[in-house]
Amino acid sequence: MAAKYDLTQLIAPQLDRHLVFPLLEFLQERGFYPEEDLLKAKIELLNHTNMVDYAMDIHKSLYRSEDVPQEMMERRTEVVGRLKALEEGAAPLITFLQNPNAVQELRADKQYNLQILNDRYQIGPEQIEALYQYAKFQFECGNYSGAADYLYQYRALCTNAERSLSALWGKLAAEILMQNWDTALDELNRLKEIIDSKNFSSPLNQVQNRIWLMHWSLFIFFNHDSGRTHIIDLFNQDKYLNAIQTNAPHLLRYLATAFIVNKRRRPQFKDFIKIIQQEQYSYEDPITEFLACVYVNYDFDGAQKKMSECEEAILNDPFLGKRVEEGNFSSVPLRDEFLENARLFIFETYCRIHQRIDMNVLAEKLNLNYEEAERWVVNLIGTSKLEAKIDTESGTILMEPNHTNVYEQLIDHTKALSGRTYKLVSQLMEHAQPQSAR
Repeated sequence: MAAKYDLTQLIAPQLDRHLVFPLLEFLQERGFYPEEDLLKAKIELLNHTNMVDYAMDIHKSLYRSEDVPQEMMERRTEVVGRLKALEEGAAPLITFLQNPNAVQELRADKQYNLQILNDRYQIGPEQIEALYQYAKFQFECGNYSGAADYLYQYRALCTNAERSLSALWGKLAAEILMQNWDTALDELNRLKEIIDSKNFSSPLNQVQNRIWLMHWSLFIFFNHDSGRTHIIDLFNQDKYLNAIQTNAPHLLRYLATAFIVNKRRRPQFKDFIKIIQQEQYSYEDPITEFLACVYVNYDFDGAQKKMSECEEAILNDPFLGKRVEEGNFSSVPLRDEFLENARLFIFETYCRIHQRIDMNVLAEKLNLNYEEAERWVVNLIGTSKLEAKIDTESGTILMEPNHTNVYEQLIDHTKALSGRTYKLVSQLMEHAQPQSAR
């Protein structure tokens, strides 16, 4: 049943093959699929990399034998030889980069740097290209730290935009695999700026790069301290949201989760609910269906039932189900926050359409016993903007009417109109600029 919510087959094709390994490790740990199938999948992935020693170890584990196929041994010899050749080709530039005094001569002007390298150190385009090939090979061998350093240095010298972009993707993957979340977020933002620029390749290629970027970003956003805010800022932009709806609706799970566990309700939440409403018949996911139950269909019994499915989906998702070990105690922080906020969503919406609420009924909808529900409501009234009080004698919650006055409604509508006008003008300007350039 748990595998029902597994999105690996949808996510993996959008990732670098090295980024698929953490997902397979997670699946293996959870025991979703037969161990033999997952080990075979790992070997298949490794056959397209230079991580031959790792492939040999998995082969031994899979077949319970110390013997490995002859082609694996030959492949290892080939990789070692190729690595030495690439190292020799990049050696002049690597030696230069390891000299602090020499590096100080470089400036922000790449053409100036290329001239200096050529005139004083006899380092030309061939050696710079060799550095890229060496860095890429290091990455394929699983030396992510060395690859990240060389790719960074390569981008400082590279004048080819396409090759520089490729190096940036490699640098991002390396930082993710090393779990350097701050640096990875910086690289992600650099990539986004390039992808969103007006002179970036073709519109179709631009959409594909946005889809790749969103999938890769999941590693960062659900590990970085401020990732839940960043994922809303990225995914909820019109261009990215359109790409999700047309090409990758499964990413709605992660955006929906971010909205639910965010500490403060985001102003974009209402617009996102409209997207959920549009997609509820074309894409099924427990977390988006929970929001549809609460905010579209007002089906609170359905929402309460969906919470158990949401919990299962979170626990079995490699990005959402990360466990934290504290001594002998293990927990999934995001799962706990999700369930707490999900109850809050049900309570707030239920209270807005009822003036008197039976505590027993509410406890049932929150999946709590009476005493737990009463404590939960008391704490919530004290910390939220809801105007309510508990009648302990009758066991009911009494909601105070909270009508927005006409002036406030006018201000809200004016703000929304201003935002839509600004967006329309921006879109018109985007279409007008290329025409004027021609």
